[in-house]
Amino acid sequence: MTESEAYVALNMVPRIGPVRVRRLLEAFGSPAQVLSAPLARLTAVEGIGPEAAQALRAWESRVDLAAELALARDFGASVTTLADPAYPALLREIHDPPTVLYTWGTLLERDRHAIGIIGTRKPSHYAGDASKKLSYQIAHAGVTVVSGLARGVDTAAHQAALAAKGRTIAVLGSGLLELYPPENEALAEKISQSGAVITEFPMRTKADRQTFPMRNRIISGCSFGVLVVEAGAASGALISATQAGEQGRSVYAVPGRIDNPNAIGSNRLIQQGAKLVTCASDILDDMGLLFAETPDLAPPRANQLEGIEKSVHDAIGSDEATMDTIIERCGLPSSTVSSTLLALEIKKLVRRLPGSRFVQIS
Repeated sequence: MTESEAYVALNMVPRIGPVRVRRLLEAFGSPAQVLSAPLARLTAVEGIGPEAAQALRAWESRVDLAAELALARDFGASVTTLADPAYPALLREIHDPPTVLYTWGTLLERDRHAIGIIGTRKPSHYAGDASKKLSYQIAHAGVTVVSGLARGVDTAAHQAALAAKGRTIAVLGSGLLELYPPENEALAEKISQSGAVITEFPMRTKADRQTFPMRNRIISGCSFGVLVVEAGAASGALISATQAGEQGRSVYAVPGRIDNPNAIGSNRLIQQGAKLVTCASDILDDMGLLFAETPDLAPPRANQLEGIEKSVHDAIGSDEATMDTIIERCGLPSSTVSSTLLALEIKKLVRRLPGSRFVQIS
């Protein structure tokens, strides 16, 4: 068994999370030695009680390592552990780094320049627009957008980053074979083609109330800072913001309406010292060392459009047009038209109307 395989096995043992793994490695030196340690020595490690020690001693009867590695391989996912040089450097720095990362897609060196974008699963129209605009501008500037693939703000952030032809990383609170929410499977596949979908959980792990908070620390751990677009008083996004602060990451927030309950938490973050964000430059200026000069975030005019964007824009015509009409007129795949319309919407060249109808903005 290789060191990486030992890490995968250790990650699959019940009751053994990243903090306990760190303590065990400090005591025994390697994951293989942890898995072969006698019960008395395991129990003597701080934070390892009798139940966890028993789970470790019986790991071979509880963990099917060969089957797990086969599932990852057949899915097309790579497996990176703390033993691998390719493990993300920023993530390695946090107090409780994931023992294992399953990656669908590719992580690049440039992804160390990333911003986490999170918020409510039921955003207001204003928050949805803010998520799209800021994510598009950040990705267009060359910064990777990291989010959690959840409904609402997360979905908008990923979609906008893809529309900008930028990098985006989705961090799951489940295994890759139990992707949640299921309606975002197509979005996850798109992300895997030009970015990455990552998780610390074994392939068949289902999402629950414990896995999401664990997921959140990875979003902030991978990032320069975290932007909260809209969050209520008890939102999970506030947990992410707290974790970001504890990890030494910057915290940003978009101001919301004072009479909107879903914005109480994000507005309170600003009161507590989070940087108020009204445009992407508020974040990019803090990341100024990454750029020779601040990227131009001004959207083009309609007469400056080229290629696919020009074809889709022209296909709308001078009156309202439905999605089906636009697809028929420009002859492009529906997925291409959908992402291009989002890009044009963010650039304020197209407005989406009820009923999936679109109109050009002069």
